[in-house]
Amino acid sequence: MSAEGKSVIVTGASSGIGAATAKRLAEAGAQVMLAARREDRLKELAKEIGPNASWRVTDVTNHNDMLSLGQAAMKHFGKVDVIVNNAGIMPLSPLANRRVEEWDRMIDVNIKGVLYGIDAVLSHMLERKEGHVINVSSVAGLMTNPTSAVYSGTKHAVKAISEGLRKETAGIIRVTTIYPGKVNTELGHSIKDPDVLAGIGDRFNYTGLEGEDIAEAVHFAIASPRNMVLNDIVIRPIEQVL
Repeated sequence: MSAEGKSVIVTGASSGIGAATAKRLAEAGAQVMLAARREDRLKELAKEIGPNASWRVTDVTNHNDMLSLGQAAMKHFGKVDVIVNNAGIMPLSPLANRRVEEWDRMIDVNIKGVLYGIDAVLSHMLERKEGHVINVSSVAGLMTNPTSAVYSGTKHAVKAISEGLRKETAGIIRVTTIYPGKVNTELGHSIKDPDVLAGIGDRFNYTGLEGEDIAEAVHFAIASPRNMVLNDIVIRPIEQVL
């Protein structure tokens, strides 16, 4: 099996895991719709990928944007086989530091963005009686550490949403949740809390994975035989303990 001929929406496609996933799937013969807020990055990536790529500036926290993204992909490709809900942010901080705006933003991007992505394609997939929803959570969605209470909460929510979707659509929609450990992406750039920044070197003092490593897992899940589904994929650097 392969991803050849599949039409795939990838959110958070302007960098990191999203960009690597889009390139990997296009190399495998898939058609990819790139979605993110940074138009310049999307144009550059689409040019690099070539004719198998299209793009649309999208804010995953805006429901209408996500509905328009789904409609654009269906119009452009004729169908949507897969959505990779990858967009996410990780502004870690202790709860006592009361960084409420960051909490709200994480809830909007990490939870609502996934829900809006599902909503953008689910009716279409149910009508076609096939489809694949891939949600990128985090190992923080399997446990919680100091400073990650809200981030972990959002990623636990992705786990719960994925499991609910799996049970509601069993036999029709394939649902995969991916739980990456440390990956060398721009995700850490969203951390602004001085207490966290002061100790981040000690906390993450091991070599991270690359976006391409997670992209391989996404491709593997998509390319698996139709009669099976990889529901949960946990990927950590070999040195990572938590």
